[in-house]
Amino acid sequence: MPATVRASKSNATAKDALKEQGVRLTRQRQILLDILNSASTHLDAENLYLLAREKDPKLNRVTVYRTLKMLKKGGLVDELDLMHFGGDQHYYESKMKPEHAHIICMRCGRVEEFFGEPLQKIRQQVEQDFGFEILIARTEVGGYCALCRALRAREGPEAEGK
Repeated sequence: MPATVRASKSNATAKDALKEQGVRLTRQRQILLDILNSASTHLDAENLYLLAREKDPKLNRVTVYRTLKMLKKGGLVDELDLMHFGGDQHYYESKMKPEHAHIICMRCGRVEEFFGEPLQKIRQQVEQDFGFEILIARTEVGGYCALCRALRAREGPEAEGK
């Protein structure tokens, strides 16, 4: 039951946010939002398009790109580069999640999400120390996951340049 409540709340929020901009929540836009809200990984536009086509074969790439742009402008979707691990690739995620940091392995590309009080403390400290009103915070941390650290240790000093 809680998942249904969350889904209907996010749909209502999305619909309200788009309505304020004079934009209708069409079936195709709803499909894209639903995919982003339920994704267990960060999706690029092409993967979002492929998943959306499974639900609506008539949906095209132009619609996906236009909708992503509109959802970003409306504050419903965030565009990420994830430390540029994938080159110039950009990824998208719903802003329905609580604020979090992205932890990216610079070797294998694994992405973890960190939710926690330390993020709020950093936010409060920035606001206090600089008198800065934060509207959005995006945090990315790059390094090596436990598996890649172990592999690098086994590879020895020649791995240091990688």
